[in-house]
This record gives sequence, structure tokens and C-alpha cells, in this order.
Amino acid sequence: MPSADQIKALLKSHIEGDDQRFYSVAMQLAAHEARMGHGKLAEELRALIDRAKSQNATEKPTPISRPRGELANLLTVSYPKNHLNDMVLDDELKQQIERVIREQRHAQQILAHGLSPRRKLLLVGLPGTGKTMTASVLGGELGIPLFQVRLDGLLTKYMGETAAKLRQIFEATNKARGIYFFDEFDAIGSQRSLGNDVGEIRRILNSFLQMIEQDCSHSLILAATNHVEILDYALFRRFDDVLQYNLPSESQIALLLKARLSNFCQKDISWSRLAQSAVGLSYAEITRAAEEVLKEALIQGRENIIETDIFKMLAERKAVTEKLQNNR
Repeated sequence: MPSADQIKALLKSHIEGDDQRFYSVAMQLAAHEARMGHGKLAEELRALIDRAKSQNATEKPTPISRPRGELANLLTVSYPKNHLNDMVLDDELKQQIERVIREQRHAQQILAHGLSPRRKLLLVGLPGTGKTMTASVLGGELGIPLFQVRLDGLLTKYMGETAAKLRQIFEATNKARGIYFFDEFDAIGSQRSLGNDVGEIRRILNSFLQMIEQDCSHSLILAATNHVEILDYALFRRFDDVLQYNLPSESQIALLLKARLSNFCQKDISWSRLAQSAVGLSYAEITRAAEEVLKEALIQGRENIIETDIFKMLAERKAVTEKLQNNR
């Protein structure tokens, strides 16, 4: 016999048009009937679910729910079209992201057996190494919107107000499935024992710890930081996985440059030689350099880009990066 909560969840998901949630609850009912010894009924339920899913094979992507009221100041929404193949990644990190996507696509089967798919992720690494791009890729691969948390709207000077706004965001994860992305997460998650900490910051962190632990939605919660060393230790066990982002290797730099520029270059380009000159730059900086090369060629009316053009722009990006590092 289905519980009252399950019946309400079925009706709510149907009303809201949340097919994934509907299938998930239905699979839970089927699993419950199987445990009760009602094998025939369980099989019939599973067959009906499979039939409904096959009829909805051309499932429309989740429509963007535009945040309204107070949420409009806390979340910005987009509908990413990026895919994993758009990124140049090392094997370990790629496998981690593939595993998240795979578990999300098979969430019904996982939930039906009392398990949970990965959906709370901590992304750590230097700026420009692919953390924000990962949020977009997950949205594009799963066909769900990306909600970026606006820290300027979230963090306030008034006691208790930030925690209240955090609760609104976590309530939204239940109402609209999506990727909820906390960038520059160290603004929230710094260690409670730091000497320059104040009581309100501790309260905000404690609220986040409580809310992310209690969150049982079907949304993905991503937190990204450039300063993992100052995060509170209690945060790490609240996340299902930690993804480490590093600067690209020479081979990855060569792949990235080739992917961006090969259609516009002469055939005698040495991508390995260019990659050697770009070691130390992030993915974002290399991408920017490639785009600058293309723009310059378009402005000058040239159809072909030569190796010297790319060397020059990579050197400019390196000079800018070194200057910024020296000014820190």
C-alpha cells in the first residue's frame, strides 16, 4: 500500500510536469510491492513505467523556471548547450564527470534500490581550469537549467538574512530541478576557526551545512572554489564527490589550440611547439588567446593564421598572467 507521502509526491510531480520525479516515485512503489511479495504487481508497474518512458523518448528538455520575487535577486538562470566533448580534460576528471552524468541518467534504477546518485559536488582548482564550464556541461548533458547563485544578492550585513536567503535557494532545488551553482564558495564555506571570522559567518556556514545535508531534491548542487585550503573540514563529507581541476598539460594545450584554430591555420603549424610556450596558462587563458588570434585575422582580412600569430598572442596572455600574479 503506497504511503500518503508517496501518493502526494506522485500527484505533485504530475501537476508540475516533473516526469523524472514521477518515474522515481513510481519505481519506489514498484520496489515496495516487490519487497511485500507482490511480484506480479511490481512487474506490471515496472512495465507501465517503461512504456511511459518509451512513449516519452523525445522528451522535451526541462523548461526554464524564471526565478521570481526574492529569488530573482539570488539566482540567474540559463539553458546550457555545452557537452562533455567540448572540454579538454585529464582522464581521471573526465571519468568523474562521466560517472555523475551516468548516475543521473539512471537515477530511477539507483533510487529504486535505496541508493542515491551523485549530485552534490565540490569543484576545486585554480581560476580558468574548467569549474564553471563543468556546471554548463552537466546542464547541457542532462537537459536541465543552470541556476547560478548570485553572491551579491545572497550575502548581506544583516544578522540572519543570509541564512534565510540560503533557505529560499534550497527550497527552490525541490521546486525546479536544475544545476544550482555556488561559485567562489569560500565566501560561504571558510573555516569556522579562522581568526578573522565573526559570529554571523559561522552561522551562515552552519546553515549551509545543515541545508545541504537535509537536501533530498533531484537537483544537482555544485560548489566551486579557488581556495580549498580555507574551506571548513565539515564541508567535505557533505559532498558526494570532490573534483580537482589543474592547469592543462602540454598535450592538453596542443589539443585545445588545435580544436580552436586548426580550421583557420596553415598545415605546417607545430602544435607541440606552441603548447610548450603556453605551459602555465589556464584553459580559459588559452581559449582567450585563440579567440584573439581569430579576431585579429578577421580584422586584417587574412584567411590563414600562421604560427607566429599564435605565439605572439600566447606570449601576451603569459605577460598579463605574470603581471597579475606579481601584483597579488
